[in-house]
Amino acid sequence: MKKIIHIDMDCFYAAVEMRDFPQYRGKPLAVGGSRERRGVISTCNYEARKFGIHSAMATAYALKLCPNLILRPGRMAEYKAISQQIREIFLQYSAVIEPLSLDEAFLDVSDCALFQGSATRIASAIRADILQQTGLTASAGVAPVKFLAKVASDINKPNGQFVVTPETLPSFVASLPLHKIPGVGKVTAARLAQWQLYTCKDVQRFPEHQLVAQFGKFGHALYQRAFGIDERALNPHRVRKSVGVETTLAQDIFTQEQCWQVLQGLIKELASRLQRYAAGRQIGKLVVKLKFADFRQTTIESRATALSPYLLSSLLTQALQRAQGRGIRLVGIAAGLSAGVETLHGQHEQQLELNI
Repeated sequence: MKKIIHIDMDCFYAAVEMRDFPQYRGKPLAVGGSRERRGVISTCNYEARKFGIHSAMATAYALKLCPNLILRPGRMAEYKAISQQIREIFLQYSAVIEPLSLDEAFLDVSDCALFQGSATRIASAIRADILQQTGLTASAGVAPVKFLAKVASDINKPNGQFVVTPETLPSFVASLPLHKIPGVGKVTAARLAQWQLYTCKDVQRFPEHQLVAQFGKFGHALYQRAFGIDERALNPHRVRKSVGVETTLAQDIFTQEQCWQVLQGLIKELASRLQRYAAGRQIGKLVVKLKFADFRQTTIESRATALSPYLLSSLLTQALQRAQGRGIRLVGIAAGLSAGVETLHGQHEQQLELNI
């Protein structure tokens, strides 16, 4: 049986700011864009979270919740450098590493002989090394499968770890709320609740064929997760699936002409990013994203083989039909990159799918 560790840094960007500027420690702090430019919060420390602040929240609203919030601009170059430093620590314990972002990764330590092969002790050692070498804390989850390792890393945050052993796996999974499974968001959880499905134990008792009939491929994957089954191996060579750009507007806009002016600038920026990050890759789809004044958002996507302004204009027109009088506060576009499989075609309010 595999031994998988999920390492997740604790409020990474905010923790770096507190490390480098000790005067901010113990005070509510967030990293994000300014209120004047209608920015959003990237992350915040635990003191700020006590006020209800969280990532992706509008900075202006966060400051209403906590007027004394310390707002720091992001220092991405610094965060990337520290992330690379942490990666070097991981390599001392395993060559099989699947990074998820700058601040979290999976490690397969099944073949690691250190600490008599104890994944629990390996996770503790990794966290200790990170603290010693960077001054930052990390949390860890240890489990025989990927999704449970990720679930476990969140249980004893911050600066803790949780272990799911093969012996405890059945009871742990049975009591696990479905919304805790990575990929099951609010919309999906609400749909499951309509069938009285709230925990993995509920799914275990539910006929699999009915799940598949209602949810398709997602239903089959969810049924497996409910029994703690996750046969995915770690992917050390994650391939970028999309490249996107977006902008939060200083003031709401309302007309198609205004949105098209914004879109034209984004198309140029996206073309540049595609050359930088996806040279030689084939475009498989184009996506237009709008966020409305009430913070709800919608996306429209379609198959494509090139960065077509004409197609993006058409998708924009379709997306604007959902505005229903609401102002537009954010416009974004993205190019999905083909991976040798048929691309999606369609439109949706939210795309919430279990990562299978």
